[in-house]
Amino acid sequence: MRLGVLDIGSNSAQLQIVDAHPGAPPLPALAVKEPTRLAEQIDESGAIAEEGVCRAVDAVESALAAARLHRVEQLFLFATSAIRDATNRDEIINRIEERTGVRPQFLTGEDEARLTYAAAHRWYGWSAGRLLLLDIGGGSLEIALGRDAEPQLTLSLPLGAGRLTRMFLPDDPPSVKQVKAMRRHVRDMLREVADRLRWEGVPARAVATSKTFKQLARLAGAPPQRRGPFVRRTLTVDALNAWIPRLAEMKTSERARLRGVSAPRARQILAGAIVAKATMDTLDIRKVDVCPWALREGIMLHHLQTLQVYDGLPLQAISTAVPEVSGRGGPGKSLVGLSRGA
Repeated sequence: MRLGVLDIGSNSAQLQIVDAHPGAPPLPALAVKEPTRLAEQIDESGAIAEEGVCRAVDAVESALAAARLHRVEQLFLFATSAIRDATNRDEIINRIEERTGVRPQFLTGEDEARLTYAAAHRWYGWSAGRLLLLDIGGGSLEIALGRDAEPQLTLSLPLGAGRLTRMFLPDDPPSVKQVKAMRRHVRDMLREVADRLRWEGVPARAVATSKTFKQLARLAGAPPQRRGPFVRRTLTVDALNAWIPRLAEMKTSERARLRGVSAPRARQILAGAIVAKATMDTLDIRKVDVCPWALREGIMLHHLQTLQVYDGLPLQAISTAVPEVSGRGGPGKSLVGLSRGA
């Protein structure tokens, strides 16, 4: 079966296509990334500006065309926190549906944490023991903790790198006062959940996913992505301590020239580093392993498991035919949208 997952995030709409069947790992066939840069387009009311809405609609249209071209049989289409938390989210979803005929679904932050944890747990296997997962997105920080296939605890906090950059770091580079205010805000929010996490016990392994952690690890000297997913990559508190002051003094254009830091994420990499360090400090973690699997793999693995167990009932999803887009292309393939609580 050829599966696809398309998530509309704060920086890009990313389509990941895999060839998979129950019992086997989802083997990557193709990845398509279309820029959205929604974090730059959110105004004081929390609405995404017209330019951002247009980019999101265009990105989804292009990704769906690629899904058809590469004969995706089932596609899971969802929006993460950038659109989910926008005050004009219904307008955005309606316009995507009007243009493409497909309506994206939403996952809650806790759903994202649960599915990402499932992917990390599958990657490291049962021998990983108690697993603590950290994931820094554009709008939120997801935390999950558990020993088994399902986590014991999932949390989602509004501590995404894009959100915090917009709220606290308007200058380029930011002032010392702005950085201190952001640190204080992050620590205060983490302090509210620290006792609950510590109650669950010390994890045997702490792992991190998301582009933010991958780019921070590369910045700190981890092997590049071209070395493949099986090379171990880690990020330490000591490395973050060394890099945060340097990042805080740099302009966005200077950060974009650093190894591993992409231009679209250069502005928010400082906020991501501060959240990563504060979270690790709060939870008494000195090092995290960077897991190559994350939310998209979690969705695919969950779907494959559901097929195996429930004889073809995929994630309580609803199939819908993909219409022609602007009169181009051949007959559409079947798409499914991931629903809450699946």
